[in-house]
Amino acid sequence: MDAILAQLLNGLDKGGAYALIALGLTLVFGTLGVVNFAHGALFMLGAFCAVAFRQLITMETVTIDPSQLSPWGAPLEIKTPLAQTWFGEFGAVMIEYSVPLSIILAIPVMLIIGIAMERGIIKHFYKRSHAEQILVTFGLAIVAQEVIKAIFGSNPISQPMPTALRGAADIGLWLGMGPNVLTYPWWRLLYFVFSAAIIAAVFAFLRFTTFGMVVRAGMADRETVGLLGINIGRRFTIMFGLAAVVAGLAGVMYTPLVPPNYHLGMDFLVLSFVVVVVGGMGSLPGAVAAGFLLGILQSFASMAQVKAMLPGIDQIIIYLTAVIILLVRPRGLIGRRGMMES
Repeated sequence: MDAILAQLLNGLDKGGAYALIALGLTLVFGTLGVVNFAHGALFMLGAFCAVAFRQLITMETVTIDPSQLSPWGAPLEIKTPLAQTWFGEFGAVMIEYSVPLSIILAIPVMLIIGIAMERGIIKHFYKRSHAEQILVTFGLAIVAQEVIKAIFGSNPISQPMPTALRGAADIGLWLGMGPNVLTYPWWRLLYFVFSAAIIAAVFAFLRFTTFGMVVRAGMADRETVGLLGINIGRRFTIMFGLAAVVAGLAGVMYTPLVPPNYHLGMDFLVLSFVVVVVGGMGSLPGAVAAGFLLGILQSFASMAQVKAMLPGIDQIIIYLTAVIILLVRPRGLIGRRGMMES
């Protein structure tokens, strides 16, 4: 029982990442009708926002302390991280919690990148074929990863999680199973809670705000909304920026789990598109449901007992599930009627 619960937790953790990336993809496809193959790169750029923030606040300032001498009598050079030079003890706290604090940098940076990408390039491909959209956005993804490679290098850059969150939560004790029967890393639990909070915030924004309701109306019938005198194009541009923010935040919080590297976005790109297609193109609830479903299936398929019976199943379970679902229901789990059924 404890092994099953552990795999379920692993699945929710993976599913949270899949769902966040797929949610942004679906927002873009649902509003602009664009198949954005650069969305994985936005996940990667968010991760490197965390890297850049930590590198910035840990830059060292050098001062000379004449009261301390080296063995050969010269005054010692004292190196202090920039954050501690500026903020003292609070600077040490900033360094310790650099990953969650980098969200402050990631939100405006990802919003600007998303809007610039939509206004600068993608708007010219709205009425072009999906094949052309895929080619141009895939090209953007390659450019983004090469820029990151040139700036940060090709090696993964570890991002330490706060010391207070490096242990494991005793889930079994919470469930009355006894101490140390079922433990799970705190940061992975935090990532799941964070994913759920971002997903809930996006749905609440679309459902309960005037801006969100206009966007949903535009997704259903853009022409009619435009005839009402509403600049739906501007709102869709903002939604592209928000989709970039969602992907970026997913990348920021994922950095302690997988050290960022320049091809991180490509690693998630194909999986995220499978999630979107399984959930239903343009369906936000479908993207979230499929993300968690496929994350859980992948987690259970990675169990030693399952791999012993079906070698390699953990590598193909997501694609196998996608094939089965699309054969039975071509529009996906919660896709709109007629979508991908013609």
